[in-house]
Parts: sequence; structure tokens; C-alpha cells
Amino acid sequence: MAIKLTKTVVDRIKPGPKDEFHWDAEVKGFGARVTPKGKVTFVVQGRVEGSGKEARITIGPYGVFTVDQARDVAKEHLRSMRMGNDPRDVKKQSEAMKVTLASVMEAYVSRPGKLKETSQWAIRRHVTTTFAAWKDKPVVNITEDMCRTRYREILTKGLRGNREGGSPGQANQAFSVLGALLNYAARQHKRADGSPLILRNPVAVLRDDKVKLKPRTARILDAKVGAAWNALTEWRANAHNRDTMSSIDLVRFLMLTGLRIGEASSLKWSQVKLEEGYFHLPNPKNGNPVSMPLSTQAADLLRARPRVEDNEYVFPSWGKLGHIKDPRDLMKKLSKVAGTNITPHALRRTYTNIALTHCDIQKYRADLLSNRLTRDVTIEHYFDTTNLQKFQPEAQKIGDYLDLEAAKVAGANVVVLAQRA
Repeated sequence: MAIKLTKTVVDRIKPGPKDEFHWDAEVKGFGARVTPKGKVTFVVQGRVEGSGKEARITIGPYGVFTVDQARDVAKEHLRSMRMGNDPRDVKKQSEAMKVTLASVMEAYVSRPGKLKETSQWAIRRHVTTTFAAWKDKPVVNITEDMCRTRYREILTKGLRGNREGGSPGQANQAFSVLGALLNYAARQHKRADGSPLILRNPVAVLRDDKVKLKPRTARILDAKVGAAWNALTEWRANAHNRDTMSSIDLVRFLMLTGLRIGEASSLKWSQVKLEEGYFHLPNPKNGNPVSMPLSTQAADLLRARPRVEDNEYVFPSWGKLGHIKDPRDLMKKLSKVAGTNITPHALRRTYTNIALTHCDIQKYRADLLSNRLTRDVTIEHYFDTTNLQKFQPEAQKIGDYLDLEAAKVAGANVVVLAQRA
């Protein structure tokens, strides 16, 4: 039975064995919920006009609200329901409107199994550096003008405003990240009427402004491959510092395998099966675990690697990661030999060029050997791409080609024999 709720009435309510509701006689739908422990919370209940949905909303605890204050709030909620508005949706919208770029980023990168650590790192870096001034702003406050201005700043002046020629690559990458985060926020958060929180992604305004970058094609040119391989071999023979040896062997391994720098640099001894002639990548960039074949050159390189006690990595370092991350100084040295700027990824292009141009390896096999997606539905769905040991002859061709080119540069009396089967 309903009774007008007053302070005296509420103070006299005794808790029962389960939650109990005491409804107000003055405002229909307003009431007090009492828990078995005696906690009193004001609520309001009603139907949303037009939808037929029944809504029960918690107003707040007794003590924080007086009875009269809670009744006034209940009247507002009931009035809103009569107008067809669900106060729960209004509350969700209010909370969503406060969602910051930093919180969207955390939710986005924390999704289990969705992103590699390197991708998570790149996204965090852009939010905390490129968009440092925006990270604590609600995402709904990021405008098209803000995007256009910041994009052009990075494009022409670089991230910190002091780079001659700007950073067009960074500008494109940064706003691709921002666009993805804002699309994610739009999907995850809704307005009271059910529409997306962000009705139009402000990054879309850059569609006509984005600079089309030239494809990166840097690699060791054919005429310099032998010199580069020969130089690495000589440097390795004269290296005595542990990190220097690791860096040289890592770069040689990249040339022999075509791997991405992150896949090779973090290789662990537990992944290497020398007797069986392969190594395993459990979590490569394309997400497909794979066993990769070793040429005799790569196997010999690994056998000669000194193992460091209490360090699980094949290419260890004194650094905090425990392994070589970026052999930058060695790449500068190698670039002088190659006559052009060489990066670890340029070695990946070099490997593919050797495979296709000089070793006559089929493209899909070259793609698989360098751990690329083939974009071939038949290969990806009907071919075992998890075990590539059967491609050892192809890997061997590349190792033999490097040795042959190095021998030519060294002035050896080279006789070109038939390629190994």
C-alpha cells in the first residue's frame, strides 16, 4: 500500500529478509528501496511514452538526497518519460559525451587478441605525443578544423614544428590512427536517440588534403649485394663486442630470411630447431604461426651464435629488452657500402628481389618465405601455410646466391654451377 514518504516514514522503515520497495502516495512511481542491511535508496519507475518500455531509475541514497529532493528528481524523470525520453539513455549519452581520447585509446588497444604489441605501442605513441593536447579532451570536442590544422602542421613542419620538409608519412599515419579511434568510439557509445556518439568522423575532412606518398622501394641494388654480404662477413670475423656481434648476425639473418626486424630481433632459442632445419614464429605480424626453413648459411650462422646464460634470445643485448632492437649504427655502416640508405625493411625488399629476379622462385613461395600474406585465396585456404620446411630448397637458393655474389666481390675464382634443386 502506498503512503506519502516523509523523513519520519523513511526513518521508521525496518529492513526485511530481501529488498523491499515502499511507494509514495503523492507521486506515483516514486519510492524507496530498502535492502536487508537497512540501506535506503530512492528510485523512480514508469513507462516511456511511445515505446512501452518500463524504466526503473536509481535516484540516489537517502542521506545524500532528502525525501523532498528525491521526489523532485522523480518528477523530472517521469515528465521526461511522458515526453518519450528514456532517462537511462539520457544518462548514457551524458556519460558518453565525456569520454576522452585517452580512454577510447585504452579501450581500443586493450581488446584481447586484436592488436600486436607493436601496433599498441604505435597507437599509444600517437595519442600521447602527436595528439598530446587532445588526449584528455572529450572525443566529441575534436573538430574538423582541429584535424585540418594539426595535419597541416605535421605535414609541413613535423611533429614538433622544427622539421624541414615536414613529416608527411607521420601525418598520414597519425590521422589514420585517430580516424580508427573515433570510429571505434562512435560504435561503442550512443546518443540518447540511439545514433552514434560521433555522427561524422572529423578526420574525413582530410580526404582531399592527404598527401599520397610514393611507395618505398629502397633496397640493396643488385650490383652491391655481394659487397654488402662480403662486408657483413668480414665485420663479423673481426667483431669482439657482444652487442656488435649480435647486430651483425641479426642483419645477416635478415638478409637470409627476409623477416621483419621485430620477428628476427626477438627470436628465442626455444623457437630454433637446428637439427630439424627450421625455426618457428608463434605470433608473426600476419597472425599465422609458421615454421620457416633454414638454409645451410642461416643454420651455420645460428650454430655459431654464442648462447648467453639467463638470456633466452638468439641476438642478445645488454639493453633492457634483452635483445637487439634496432641495429641503427650498423645499418648506417652498411648503407655506405650499399651506396644508398638501407633500413631493416630495405633488406626485406632485397630478399624478395633476389628471390624473384635471380633465383626464379615463384611469387607465392617468395611471399610465404618472407612471411607475407599471399592475397591468393587458394593458397591461404587450401595450402598448409603453417609449415614451410618444404621450401628449404628455395631458401637455399637465396643463401647460395649471397655467397656467390660475395665471392665475386672478394675476387675468388668463381665457377657458376647449376643451382641446387
